[in-house]
Amino acid sequence: MEHIELFFKSIFIDNMVFSVFLGMCSYLAVSKKVSTAVGLGAAVIFVLAITVPLNWLLDQYLLQPGALSWLGAEYADYDLSFLSFIMFIATIATMVQLVEIIVEKFSPSLYNSLGIFLPLIAVNCAILGGSLFMQSREIATLGLATTYGVGSGIGWFLAILAIAAIREKIRYSNVPPALRGLGITFIITGLMAIGFMSFGGMLTGGDEEEAPKETKTVTVKTAKENKEVLANNIKGIK
Repeated sequence: MEHIELFFKSIFIDNMVFSVFLGMCSYLAVSKKVSTAVGLGAAVIFVLAITVPLNWLLDQYLLQPGALSWLGAEYADYDLSFLSFIMFIATIATMVQLVEIIVEKFSPSLYNSLGIFLPLIAVNCAILGGSLFMQSREIATLGLATTYGVGSGIGWFLAILAIAAIREKIRYSNVPPALRGLGITFIITGLMAIGFMSFGGMLTGGDEEEAPKETKTVTVKTAKENKEVLANNIKGIK
């Protein structure tokens, strides 16, 4: 259940685009056609699914304070956390180069349509944000880190796919001239973000246990006792 909860939470509740608005440059630039949006979204899923668990291993066994204790007791006091940004970006850049080689080899048309935005995945804030969120939220295991990376990538993929489909259809709509292009895209993105906010309570129910109800003791009096109480009340009135 922990994996399922983290997976759906990273897709809908903590969506990279609609929750923290990361990766907006490529989200806006490559979302004019569904075909290019699908290609870039698949590349982002692949990069996040590989880099987040790799950076988790780096963080756990190299960067955290005391992470080098596996080398010996004399290394237990070392703290290499100041190298987090450099190491994370190096891992991301390596994976992006691998993706670029694969896309150029097997789909030259997609490679040409993505243009400069494919290598720019290396400096995409959504990719780096996935690793930094993994570190700040202290994800416990490698499996959870992989789940979080895949879920974050799918969330970004759904966001760019949805806006690309809308932008393809909106070409035939009567949009005011002042809002054509990025203007109406920003408005639609804001409305979609509001819609995704409705998923905020999806995984929060049923966590708190109900407090035990207080039991009330009911005293049952006999008919004779009731008559005696009534007689005493009458005497008191007299």
